[in-house]
Amino acid sequence: MRYKTSAKKKNGEIGLLLPKECEVANNDPVDLDSPLKNMTEIELLAPAKNLESGMAAINYGADAVYIGASRFGARAAASNSVADIELLVQFAHKYRAKVFVTLNTILYNNELEEAEKLIHQIYNAGADALIIQDMGILKMNIPPIPLHASTQTNNYATDRICFHDQLGFDRIVLARELSLREIKKIRAATSTELEYFVHGALCVSLSGQCYFSEVTTGRSANRGMCTQACRHPYNLVDGNGKRIILNSHLLSLKDLNLSSNLSELICAGVTSLKIEGRLKDINYIKNVVSYYRRKLDDILNSEREYVKASSGNTEISFDPDPERSFNRHSTHYFLSGRSKDLINTYSPKSIGKKIGTVEKVGSDYITMKATETVNNGDGLCFIHKNELIGFRIDKVVGNKVFISNTSNLLQGMVLYRNHDHEFIKMLEADKSVRKVAATISVTEKDNSLHFELSDEDHLSSGYTMTELPEQAKNPESADRNLVSQLSKSGNSMFNITDVKNNCQASYFFRMSELNEIRRILFEKHEAARIAAFARKDTGQQLKTIDFPQKEVDFSANISNEKAAQFYREHGVEKQEKALEVSSAKEKQLLMTTRYCLKYELGYCERFQEAQNTPPEPLFLEDQNRKYLLQFDCKQCLMRIRLEDKS
Repeated sequence: MRYKTSAKKKNGEIGLLLPKECEVANNDPVDLDSPLKNMTEIELLAPAKNLESGMAAINYGADAVYIGASRFGARAAASNSVADIELLVQFAHKYRAKVFVTLNTILYNNELEEAEKLIHQIYNAGADALIIQDMGILKMNIPPIPLHASTQTNNYATDRICFHDQLGFDRIVLARELSLREIKKIRAATSTELEYFVHGALCVSLSGQCYFSEVTTGRSANRGMCTQACRHPYNLVDGNGKRIILNSHLLSLKDLNLSSNLSELICAGVTSLKIEGRLKDINYIKNVVSYYRRKLDDILNSEREYVKASSGNTEISFDPDPERSFNRHSTHYFLSGRSKDLINTYSPKSIGKKIGTVEKVGSDYITMKATETVNNGDGLCFIHKNELIGFRIDKVVGNKVFISNTSNLLQGMVLYRNHDHEFIKMLEADKSVRKVAATISVTEKDNSLHFELSDEDHLSSGYTMTELPEQAKNPESADRNLVSQLSKSGNSMFNITDVKNNCQASYFFRMSELNEIRRILFEKHEAARIAAFARKDTGQQLKTIDFPQKEVDFSANISNEKAAQFYREHGVEKQEKALEVSSAKEKQLLMTTRYCLKYELGYCERFQEAQNTPPEPLFLEDQNRKYLLQFDCKQCLMRIRLEDKS
């Protein structure tokens, strides 16, 4: 396979190598400033730790959720029964929302039969798609469930992305490291749906290419058991053995927040905007999903060529703010090219929102210059000597904030709130229900009364009273009562915006009778909406095309015989087994990352023209081992290798 010459690098951005089969048909240059203008559904995709979180995500505005099954998900701690997935599917489909199930780990030979059986169960539960990593699944006898190529399938390499596009995946989950310019190029070169992360924790390694946890602890990230070695503290050691940075979180990235870039991503061709966080609690889901729903709705209301991917709206009683939930402070990562200040060297924990500075330090209290009110039970933190230190507010009296320990606090220190007691109470108390707009009409015909509920999606359900009630003695009061009672929606999923009384006569109803009619209408229509949802089976037929390389090493993550068969059938002549099913070697590659420690620290000779840099090679060091840092300046990648024990 031949490749185009890479584009010129700008601001440290990697030029994309496009396989020839993926070039634009007329070979015209890609217009990076011209948005794609189509009537396109835009999806807000949220994580679900469990059934409760999934229902909350949909209730607070998600168009789709992704959730782990009982096994084989990339978050082993977030597994769910097929029965719970089925309940979530039914809830989601009421709103024309979707449920995607993650089966995105690599599989062993003795797990293939169980995985195949589980996929059929997931399909029968009504799930809308399966997110996968292991190519062995493509050689199974599976139902026609749409398949999404997980970011773990290395959707950073353009030739791999184009292979997945041509192969027949229904969606490709793009790597977090890709820039906006690169996404536009990929969109021009592919036809399948594109999904991209917009919020949440960042893996410093290219997804699917991190072996740090597997090699050092035997717990594989590709098996859903990552120990998050990237969040640990390390020393930085130069080529002379000098420790130039001590006990610092040199690989711990800030969290992604692209809430100000949603319109650009949509115009670039991304149709699914993904929030990370399958281990986050329900309050995080309520807050962050609501925040992005508002942002996205503002765009959809102004850009008429794009439409919402599901039905209904939620009115909430709080003002969503992601800084008030778990966050390590935010970054745009590589969206606009390479930049510095991507890590928090002092802690991988939640830092929260800046709320002011210390004004005065007393023996058991402080006073603050605060931008927001602080409350009893709040958790505050500050950075002291490159360490994050936290404390709890015992009580607030006037302008004094009483705490148990004021040591290390100094006048002028910046304070952050990483536990907002009142905001959390507000989130827990909020029981908002997503509502689908609907109207009810009452019509008299053939000596019967027909009640019809019609919703915003033009679906209707009816209820007929075969015997007419007695005519009202007070018509005006009866008509008013009819409209008033049928307009009530309570905690149902409907928002009755209008009740049309088309009857010539006025009829007397007891309040309980109208309540029962309304209940029946709501119950019937809720069931009708579930039944009317047409799950789309995949129309894709997997194609026999050549894989971009004739040889693949352990990073292809081939851990079972079906995956090996897949690569052979797609032209791979030589293949290595996955690291998980082979013996680890000394000097093993642990991680490949676009994040570059030299650039972060100002040591980059290429883009920063740095001089007097530390002698190389550079190493990371923890209590157990040393790890060699290798810098591929041509590709702008950093690799971390395990050093021999000494």
